[in-house]
Amino acid sequence: MFEYEKKLQYPIKIKKPDAALAKLIITQIGGPDGELGASQRYLSQRYTAPYSEVKGLLTDIGTEELSHIEMVSAILYQLTRGLSIDEIKKSGFDTYFVDHTSAIYPVAASGAPFTATYFQSKGDIITDLTEDMAADAAVRQTRPSLKADMLKDCRASCKIFLDNLQQSTAYMLIFLYLIDRTGPI
Repeated sequence: MFEYEKKLQYPIKIKKPDAALAKLIITQIGGPDGELGASQRYLSQRYTAPYSEVKGLLTDIGTEELSHIEMVSAILYQLTRGLSIDEIKKSGFDTYFVDHTSAIYPVAASGAPFTATYFQSKGDIITDLTEDMAADAAVRQTRPSLKADMLKDCRASCKIFLDNLQQSTAYMLIFLYLIDRTGPI
């Protein structure tokens, strides 16, 4: 069971809407290395984890990924709030807008909708933890593509992207530790 705390991990206060930036950031929810896939990966894998320590960690990490969806969604909403049709067209956000207006819908920056094929849950702890390490390594490649100059107008609110890089490294070390601790099953 999850408890919902009605506050974001970081305050999100975007001052200036920017559909072009939203078009890039949206992949952090529904893209192949996004938060939706991450949350479902960990929360699905926890059921077949052979040890309570591993189940607990996967539950904790999966739950945290859900909170990231909420923060990235708040960023996206504020980046697209109150845009004119001209701003939407000029930024290339019109292809998204025609189907979803400014609602949050999980897609990649390419426009491809989220799919469960973005993650694996095999029921073998070594395979699953290796998948988890690979997924966090992919995040370490994706996040830096959101360059600091692109995020300058939402620097404090977009702190989540910088913190997630450090978090991904920590998770990779945790998964290595768990693989080593698990050994042959």
